[in-house]
Amino acid sequence: MMSMIEIPDGKLIPAVVQDWKTGEVLMLAYMNSIALSRTLETGVAHYWSRSRGKLWRKGETSGNEQIVKEILIDCDEDAILLKVEQRGGACHTGYRSCFYRTLDGRIVGERVFDPDEVYKR
Repeated sequence: MMSMIEIPDGKLIPAVVQDWKTGEVLMLAYMNSIALSRTLETGVAHYWSRSRGKLWRKGETSGNEQIVKEILIDCDEDAILLKVEQRGGACHTGYRSCFYRTLDGRIVGERVFDPDEVYKR
């Protein structure tokens, strides 16, 4: 698949990740040109980890992969929307979505795995 968007070397753009069937927002991550290219090549979401300073494939440790169904770009071509089939939880804390609590801290999301078991902490 060709990409209409070009991400300059060294630049990161936000990638909003959404469940392709329900529209639920699962997470926000960042992509560079390599992450986008790898995603297009494999059909599995890849991102740039700002905290680890490296490329990562979603699910490489946890098994909670994101199979990409559609990729959209915004009008300014500086943000990406990935519509994915989420296998397992999207959040490293064990929740289906990273957006699992309200501003006052109330849990409204579903915990789908135990991160201590998955990441062997």
